[in-house]
Amino acid sequence: MRRHARRGEAGREVSPAASPPGAPAPRVTPSERGADVGRRIGVGLMYGLWKPRVLGSWRVPATGPVILAVNHSHNVDGPMVMGVAPRPTHFLIKKEAFVGPLGPFLRGIGQLQVDRTTADRTAIMDALAVLDQGGVLGIFPEGTRGDGDFASLRAGLAYFAVRSGAPIVPVAVLGSTERRGRLVKQLPPLRSRVDVVFGDPFQAGDGSGRRTRKALDEATVRIQGQLTAHLENARRLTGR
Repeated sequence: MRRHARRGEAGREVSPAASPPGAPAPRVTPSERGADVGRRIGVGLMYGLWKPRVLGSWRVPATGPVILAVNHSHNVDGPMVMGVAPRPTHFLIKKEAFVGPLGPFLRGIGQLQVDRTTADRTAIMDALAVLDQGGVLGIFPEGTRGDGDFASLRAGLAYFAVRSGAPIVPVAVLGSTERRGRLVKQLPPLRSRVDVVFGDPFQAGDGSGRRTRKALDEATVRIQGQLTAHLENARRLTGR
C-alpha cells in the first residue's frame, strides 16, 4: 500500500520511512503550503503598512521553476516581494535572522536558512529542492544589504540557475530607503509608496549545459548585465 508523506516540523514534507538507529534524521523539503501562507501574511502586511506599486508581475511564469533575483537595500525588501509576487516564494535568508521565535516562523512559511560564511550544503540542497519541485526561489544575489545596485554578485545565483535550468526574473525594489519612518526609523514611513518592478525572464546559461567554473563565471557576467539593465529601466519607469 502506498503511504503518503507526513508533515514534519515547520510545515515541511518528510519521508514516511523510519530511519534505522543512529542514522541521520529524514530529509525535509521546503513546504509550498507554508510559502503560500507566508505570501498571504505578506499581502496583508505590505498593503496594510505601505502602498506597493507593482509593475510587470505578469512576467513571472505562471508555472514551473523560477528564480527571483532581487536587489537588496533594506530589510523590508524580502517581505515586500513575498507579499506582492504572483506566486509563493521561498527566500534564502541569512541564518542570523532565524533567532528566537522568528526561526520556527520563517521555517513554517517555507523560507530557507543559509550560512553565508561557508558553502552551506543544506541550504543548497533545500534551494535545489524548491526548483526541482517547480517552485519559486528568491535570492538576493549581492549576498547582503548594500546599495541595491547589483554592483557585486556572488556566484550562488549563477549556480542555481545553471544547475536547475530555471529562468531568472530580475526584481527591483525601489523607494524602501528614501526616507525613514517617524515611529520606527528602521522602516520606510507608513503608507509611503514602494515600487516593485519585475523584469523579463532570461536564461543564465549559454545553452550548452556546462557547469564548469568558467561556465559559471560567464553566467555571472551575463546575469549582472541583465540585472543592471533591468534596474536602470525600473528607475526610468518609476522616476526613482
